[in-house]
Amino acid sequence: MPMPPPKPTTEGPRDRQVMAEVGQLTRALQTEGPQSSEALSGLVGANYWEPGRYERALTFAIGDGHVVRTADGRLAAT
Repeated sequence: MPMPPPKPTTEGPRDRQVMAEVGQLTRALQTEGPQSSEALSGLVGANYWEPGRYERALTFAIGDGHVVRTADGRLAAT
């Protein structure tokens, strides 16, 4: 008997990609400690990402509570 089709989803391939990028940001901060945005960008190789992807992933990471800004303005993993 054939399997039923998968349930429809609103998640697109870009959504999964952003979550993978959020994971990269979080792991880099967990490994290297608090960083400036510029230093974090360098750690994850964001200069090789499509334009705007780093900023979008960082926005999601902060919004979802994976990353916070410290008192001195650096970024840190929670």
